[in-house]
Amino acid sequence: MAEKLILPAEVRVCATCSYWDGERQVDAEMKVVVVSDECRGECLVQETDKPGLHDVRREHTCIWEDLEPDTPADEIPALQIQAGK
Repeated sequence: MAEKLILPAEVRVCATCSYWDGERQVDAEMKVVVVSDECRGECLVQETDKPGLHDVRREHTCIWEDLEPDTPADEIPALQIQAGK
């Protein structure tokens, strides 16, 4: 049985990217991702197999994207009003 790792969602590895299609558990409330230390998945951008713990900070072809959902369009005006725009 592989060990499980708990990663903060902002850590820039494949397992925390929305374009990585591998086995993981995402806790949006706690903003963490749980993966096994040996997990692998497909990078949907590069169309290659990547380990979940692959550090993407020095990969120039990587367009890592946060797992956090985008702000819904109906909430944007409320955010702009709060910011004084």
